[in-house]
Amino acid sequence: MAVLYAKMISSLITFLFHINPINFKLFAVFLWIFDAVLCTLVIRKVPYTEIDWTTYMQQVSCYEQGIRNYSKIEGDTGPIVYPAGHIWFYLILSHITNHGQDIRTAQYIFGFLYLTSLLLVFRIYYMSHRLPPFVLIILCCISYRIHSIYLLRLFNDPIAMLLFYLAVNLWISHYFQIGSIFYSLAVSVKMNTLLFSPALLFILLLYTGYWNTFKTIVLCATIQIVLALPFLLHDPFSYLQRSFDLGRVFLFKWTVNWRFLSEEIFLDHRFHIFLLATHIILLFFAGYLWRYGGYMHMLSMVKYGKLLLSTNALFTANLIGICVARSLHYQFYSWYFYTLPYLLFAGLPFHSDWFFKDRITSMQK
Repeated sequence: MAVLYAKMISSLITFLFHINPINFKLFAVFLWIFDAVLCTLVIRKVPYTEIDWTTYMQQVSCYEQGIRNYSKIEGDTGPIVYPAGHIWFYLILSHITNHGQDIRTAQYIFGFLYLTSLLLVFRIYYMSHRLPPFVLIILCCISYRIHSIYLLRLFNDPIAMLLFYLAVNLWISHYFQIGSIFYSLAVSVKMNTLLFSPALLFILLLYTGYWNTFKTIVLCATIQIVLALPFLLHDPFSYLQRSFDLGRVFLFKWTVNWRFLSEEIFLDHRFHIFLLATHIILLFFAGYLWRYGGYMHMLSMVKYGKLLLSTNALFTANLIGICVARSLHYQFYSWYFYTLPYLLFAGLPFHSDWFFKDRITSMQK
């Protein structure tokens, strides 16, 4: 009996900690189904918490009433501080949910967004060819807050991140222009996805060249203009000031990352300048590594290096921005939660004989 238990444990360890594409897919399917059931239980059993949903619906109502001056679009918790994509998405949700009254339907929609995001993240991890199945447990089973952000709060952060993860999947498959379209849509919902842009610029330049990168930037800018056109035609200054307000002052009572500071330091402009300078310095350092260090060597690899580099650079650029952000709120956790296991484990030397044997066998057939 002891020998049987030992073999079972050994098989389980091999299944979870060795890189094998078949095992990865099987475990991903199992965890996705498990999480789908869990999401349903959370929606049905855990009370919904009102934070910003009503405000979003009030902002949409302002648009429906004919208000095109962005400075006059607001709700109970304050004025709108997001680009126009936020309005369009929640306008659709408003029509589906009876102007925001049908909360349960909205929760199921966000449950669908959550499960779709999870599939996209699973594929990013799978395509790295560097991660064993056990890492997927971290994505599904350790964070109640992620489920809460998606299913019980209905924030706009998950929408932006869904579009971003879709873009990453397209970039991994070398559909750079199509991926950039979805990236621009993500930016149009919430500006936080701009934190990925330094690495994205680096990737586009290396993969597509200067001219194609310029065309992609123009395409992304055009999408922003088209989405914001009703507001830009009325008052472009108020739109740009509200939707891309880089100088926005955050309230100390909501901050998470700088709670240990005094409110005086938190609101001090010199502290903000210090954070900005630190951000720039860290990006230059990361850019040096992306260009001249191990990343440049990996770029010369035909397959595996390119896929790993693209994701590493994007996730690292975002994490740098998160570390020096002027303020982080609880819902901002969705910006980086799914990237942390990747950054932690993608470089570790997990046993990968099975993976390469499988690929060699398939190539020989």
